Amino acid sequence: MIAGSGSNVTEIGCCRLQTPPGTVEPVTFLRVLLIDTHAMLTDALAVQLSTADDLWVVGSATPDDPRLSEIVRMQRPHVITTEIEPVTALTSEMLRKLHAAYPPAHLVVLTGSHDCAHAVAAARAGAAAWVSKESSLDHLLEVLRGVPLGHAYYPPRQLGAVLRELREDVCRAHDCSARLDVLSQREREVLLRMVDGKRVSQIAVESVVSMSTVRTHVRSILTKLGVRSRLEAVSVARAAGLRPATD
Repeated sequence: MIAGSGSNVTEIGCCRLQTPPGTVEPVTFLRVLLIDTHAMLTDALAVQLSTADDLWVVGSATPDDPRLSEIVRMQRPHVITTEIEPVTALTSEMLRKLHAAYPPAHLVVLTGSHDCAHAVAAARAGAAAWVSKESSLDHLLEVLRGVPLGHAYYPPRQLGAVLRELREDVCRAHDCSARLDVLSQREREVLLRMVDGKRVSQIAVESVVSMSTVRTHVRSILTKLGVRSRLEAVSVARAAGLRPATD
């Protein structure tokens, strides 16, 4: 549980227009959506965050709520706090789901886990911050206000692993991208459609060529990339940064 803090909370930095005398100055709130499997925690945290005059908890939900994406789109939060899933792959899937539902929102992982692998997965999926549930309320408030300004927050224990893995990702992407340079423009287009999961017949229709021509391109792609299957070719393409349109 987030520890309590004092009541001296500064207002979030924002640009304000001068208001004429006799009119009410508009108030800017930071909209926060809380997601956690434990409703008691989100309820208690919402009460604590209500002490800040610049924050507005617009709602809460559980990760398994079938209406989660709809709730995110409807509430249009500036920041979403969420617990991670027990499996690393599910953590990435959850964060990408939230991002897809409302891309402007900034993602903050609020968790009791200290697992570096999960922190790396969260960073890869776009989480701007990783906050322990043992942290103080002051620290959480700093994070909630900071991520919309472009700041990132990862504890030193996880930060080393995150930076190391992200650097390696960049190196791998550069190496794989160089491998794609040997492909012709048409072959790259075919490969991109393979990444999209398209069959030969679909690629032929979309490219306005025969299936035989597509198969020729596929064989050429496998040869140039030095792989033995379409699956391996797609793996190389993804590592180089090619993503299906549905991602």
